[in-house]
Amino acid sequence: MHARFGPVRDCFHDLFAAGRETGAGLTIWYDGQPVVDLVGGSRSAVPPGSAVPPGSAVPAVGADHPWRPDTLVNVYSVGKPVAALCLLTLVDRGRVDLDAPVPANWPEFRTPATVRQVLSHTAGLPAFPVPRPAEAIADWGLLCADLAAAEPEWTPGSVAGEHAWTYGHLVGELVRRVDGRSVGRFLAEEIAGPWRLDLAFGLGAADQRRCADVSYGDPAWPDRTHGEPGSLRARALDNPPGGLDPAVVNSPLWRSAEIPAVNLHATASALARLYAGLLAGGTLDGVRLFSPELVVEATRTQYDGPDLVLDRRAYWTLGMQWEPDGSWGMGGIGGSSAWADPERGYTFAYATARLADHDRVEELVEALHSCL
Repeated sequence: MHARFGPVRDCFHDLFAAGRETGAGLTIWYDGQPVVDLVGGSRSAVPPGSAVPPGSAVPAVGADHPWRPDTLVNVYSVGKPVAALCLLTLVDRGRVDLDAPVPANWPEFRTPATVRQVLSHTAGLPAFPVPRPAEAIADWGLLCADLAAAEPEWTPGSVAGEHAWTYGHLVGELVRRVDGRSVGRFLAEEIAGPWRLDLAFGLGAADQRRCADVSYGDPAWPDRTHGEPGSLRARALDNPPGGLDPAVVNSPLWRSAEIPAVNLHATASALARLYAGLLAGGTLDGVRLFSPELVVEATRTQYDGPDLVLDRRAYWTLGMQWEPDGSWGMGGIGGSSAWADPERGYTFAYATARLADHDRVEELVEALHSCL
């Protein structure tokens, strides 16, 4: 921990002392080096309102399960760029054409969208079209077949709507059709392994044992988050049901399944490393995974306009959100977030089990910027 970044450490500690955080990791790289690497609290589910001081001094609830540097947590949409990078690896190798129609690689797919439109959330398939039970999260073939047969909600390319639950299946099935491996296996072998990233889609039993249990910071949070019943946002988030229910998200079924839009399990350290490699043009610790040209294309704005699911203006790259300050990355529902800021020269990753809004990250970033 560099002394220069003491205000960031103090802000992180204050979140626990105030009961706004119960278990989390924070990693920041600056100028190509890790300068902040903090963990605190417990990886056990903690009731709302409980204060969990960082480090080993935790209350009775979860006291025997302190958050460690290798604690994994479900980071929701923070995983979307990771899934996109799997497909973009194949683009970089010349095996997938960004502007080819999806059916060229997935013949059963009916929507006339291109690979680029899938990656930039403009394909018109933001919700699974057939109501399915919660256990369908583990049935990859069923959900992909539903998407392949679906009618798009809009003309592909005409408008965006975050493909909240569907994104990972669209991207992941393209990876599988072209490469033969599942997106989880592809990630492990082609990206996480070479760059030494502690993150995965679809966990084995050993990795499940080091997961943090998510819990609500406020019992009313899921109702605020879902959107109006019947709205596009609600349909995008609620089928299959249970994605915001700790009983589902903390289950072996969820953790072992590959749901790449929303169930990346990661450490903050791994996410900051990943973005450090991208910020350096596709090379990390001497290992090149992506060409500089691919990184430029993947991180430039592909769509600027209204997002029908987020209900606001959005700037989509190929898998990430671009922000007006020039940063690119992705936040996850519940408060986790990871991105790179090329102008200021840092990467930032926050991974939390306390499902709430993004005000924690906003305060940490304010503290970080005060140090720069």
